[in-house]
Amino acid sequence: MQETTSLKGGYRRRGRLRPAQPWPIDHYERQLHAEGFRLVAGVDEAGRGALAGPLVAAAVILPEPFDCDGLADSKLLTPAQREDWFARIRAVAVSVSVCRALPRRIDHRGLHVSNLALLRAAIRSLDTKPDFVLTDGFALRGFRVPQLSIKKGDVVTASVAAASVIAKVTRDRMMERYHRRFPQYGFDHHRGYGTPSHRAAIARYGPCPIHRMSFKGMTLYAEDRATYERLYARGGPGPVRQREEEP
Repeated sequence: MQETTSLKGGYRRRGRLRPAQPWPIDHYERQLHAEGFRLVAGVDEAGRGALAGPLVAAAVILPEPFDCDGLADSKLLTPAQREDWFARIRAVAVSVSVCRALPRRIDHRGLHVSNLALLRAAIRSLDTKPDFVLTDGFALRGFRVPQLSIKKGDVVTASVAAASVIAKVTRDRMMERYHRRFPQYGFDHHRGYGTPSHRAAIARYGPCPIHRMSFKGMTLYAEDRATYERLYARGGPGPVRQREEEP
């Protein structure tokens, strides 16, 4: 795997690039374009910490130039803004790819292995081969294409932010469809994350086919259903934010 070390405006630490100061979100892409890398791909995933539903990864190569004013990490945008950016990115991107891992695969292979495999698959699925790859904190082996892993890449890098939008909107639409099949869980609201209402629904109805049974909380249900019901049947012991929960 090759890497470039001449990017300005950041410093390396343990193989990752961290921004030394705030920059425009397309700062890294501009630097790479100036150094001769014309096709810069960003890759990111959505649904890593959910208790139910797929893990979705997307890779995006943005055109040069691209008006990214207002583009941000998908978690920082409103649903309407995400939909708007989804359409804009799809309309003008040089290439976009989306890959999915279903809960059974995640349970079988583990979250981290599934996540890295999915990110690699998203890059390989691009119909245009990139000259350079930017990732959000994960170094991806197995490519001869130069790459950089950037901490908070979906916040400070336009192509990674674009990938996060594509992955997030794609996954949200999938969870809307799952909600129509399993309306009792409220997937249209919490998107499969471990909110009190979601945990209460699991306590009442049990898991459905898209729950990740290897995740914390779900393993408790499988091993000690009575304790799970006592803890979560009325909404749980306290507020639970939408955050990553690893097995």
